[in-house]
Amino acid sequence: MRLISLLVFVIFSFGYAKDFVIIDKPIDFSQNRVSMTKDYIKNHYGLNVHDITIDPKIIVLHWTAVPTLEASFERLKPELLLTDRKDIAKAGAVNVSSHFLVDRDGTIYRLMPENYMGRHTIGLNYNSIGIENVGGKGDKSEDLTQAQVEANAYLVRYLKNKYPNIEYLMGHHEYFMMKKTRYWLERDPNYFTFKNDPGDKFMADVRKRVKDLHLVAPVLTKDYR
Repeated sequence: MRLISLLVFVIFSFGYAKDFVIIDKPIDFSQNRVSMTKDYIKNHYGLNVHDITIDPKIIVLHWTAVPTLEASFERLKPELLLTDRKDIAKAGAVNVSSHFLVDRDGTIYRLMPENYMGRHTIGLNYNSIGIENVGGKGDKSEDLTQAQVEANAYLVRYLKNKYPNIEYLMGHHEYFMMKKTRYWLERDPNYFTFKNDPGDKFMADVRKRVKDLHLVAPVLTKDYR
């Protein structure tokens, strides 16, 4: 009985409780979106690039603040930023995007090429891969599921194995702590929004399952701003 209990603990601690499949569900990504992404890179990071491929160093976990898969997908699918995103409209026309979207039952969808730059985290897009999770609430309430915890842990392992230069694992609500690192590229000091997603508990649960990967968590410093 003790051996069985130990095996169960190991399985759930390290994220092997389920075999996951990554399903391709592409958002619109024509040459127009590529061109707008290049413009974003130039305007915000001061880089003139030939393409939008990245060498990821960071994995950022998010929630969509939308309750269903299809509604979440429809917000990410268009190439142009939606009209209700007035908070970030001045920063560029390209729509927000993330590399993966995880449904509430743990089903994983790949939305765009993993090595293309998405628009999901201010200051860190050029160095990071984004994982969105269906659900979440704007009032800091955490409602993501256990299946999403397991799926995110699986994705973190998959990405670290595929891109060994990845160093950091962070939640969107922790991104401001990266301002003093070499990976923060944002040139506009006023372009910043506070985030709640995906919450401390969700991050703790995922980190527990990938502890052996030794990924770094952001650290709050007194002069982060």
